[in-house]
Amino acid sequence: MIHTQKRILGFWRCWALVVGGAIGSAIFMMPALLVTYGGLGLISWAAAAVGALFIAMMLGNLSRRVTNAGGPYAYARAGFGDFAGFLIAWGFWIALWTACVAITIAFTGYLGALIPAIAASPLLTIIAGLALIWLFVGVNIAGVRESGIVGLVTTVLKLIPLVIIGTIGLLFVNTETLPPMNPGTANSAYLFASAFALTFWTFVGIEAVTVPAENVIDPDKTIPRALIIGTLTIAVVYLLVAFAVMGMIPADQLMASSAPLADAGVRIAGRWGGTVVSVGALVSMIGAFNITLLAAGQTAMAAARDGVFPLIFQRMTKRDTPGASFVIIGILASMMLVMNQTKGLVGAYTFILLISTLTVVIPYAFSAMAGLLLGIHDDKISAARKKREAFVSIVAFAICMWVIASSGEEAVYWTFLLLMAGVPVYVIVTRNARLSARMTK
Repeated sequence: MIHTQKRILGFWRCWALVVGGAIGSAIFMMPALLVTYGGLGLISWAAAAVGALFIAMMLGNLSRRVTNAGGPYAYARAGFGDFAGFLIAWGFWIALWTACVAITIAFTGYLGALIPAIAASPLLTIIAGLALIWLFVGVNIAGVRESGIVGLVTTVLKLIPLVIIGTIGLLFVNTETLPPMNPGTANSAYLFASAFALTFWTFVGIEAVTVPAENVIDPDKTIPRALIIGTLTIAVVYLLVAFAVMGMIPADQLMASSAPLADAGVRIAGRWGGTVVSVGALVSMIGAFNITLLAAGQTAMAAARDGVFPLIFQRMTKRDTPGASFVIIGILASMMLVMNQTKGLVGAYTFILLISTLTVVIPYAFSAMAGLLLGIHDDKISAARKKREAFVSIVAFAICMWVIASSGEEAVYWTFLLLMAGVPVYVIVTRNARLSARMTK
């Protein structure tokens, strides 16, 4: 049975998917990580924002041509066929549901800071994490409308403490506190490249709006607008917050801080300021979790519907949501969360986080080349527009290659193995599809 999904996501909910998908837990820790790079860290963040804008424009161009659900998966499949589409869907799906686990762990950490009993009990920590996972599995099964409303509300709420720090916090900036351009003796170009790869991660998630494309009202206009305006919103918030925090807290204190934005909130408004920021961090993580889960479920559903993922992922509920897909993700995320409590697996889990950037950037790269290929063969647009879109795709691809090169040989090696691990799944699925086709003849 073919399901036609309802178009219920307008511009503001799509904008919330872009902003909420990217702004998660990273912004609440990045100033502490970036201060070691000095002023070059801020410059690299601005450069990463420009790079993310090209990615947004590239995805926006593709969304006008490929209106199916699935985002980068759908784009890669349209440009290069089923197998390429499967590899991208596989890597993208893994990156998304493992990101859900990472956000859950960060959430329980911040929750423990507000409720010491949770921090003191591993059992309560696990229960809190499982509650978050299954609460939003339920929300997403309930419907995209409900998930979109949650995304919009949490996005607005999470921006409040960030905007306060990024605006009022500027009044507390001491220029002498700002770190030097290059705080050490390392090569400036090397520092810039390393910081670029680090800060680019903070923009990963903007593609979330392209995944539920079949639920978007007037997607060929709404999605590109939401991508560009949402990415600009993220960039402005990030840079203002980073500048304010680095100008308020001395570098040595910032490097040692486990909650740099909460510390900045304390400097602005005392203990209550720190509490407000901590609550804002929790809201931010809730919003990011909801959007990441939505993208993971929709990606698997789209791939299954196209015959490159197991068919169970396309089972729809009465509310036109891929319920089985969300339940499977909930089970996997729950298992990984519980396993992460075992000390022996902490190192392995940490490494998964290190390669998660690559598992998302590779779909970006495939999307960029798919955009170039589809644009060249599109006879419905002018030659001038073809050139503009080709330029955007080439620059977006170059940015992806730079991020991959800056990630290190080991991360690239293990990411390749992770993608190849999905090949047997593709073989089994396609074999079953062929057998089914023969039986129906």
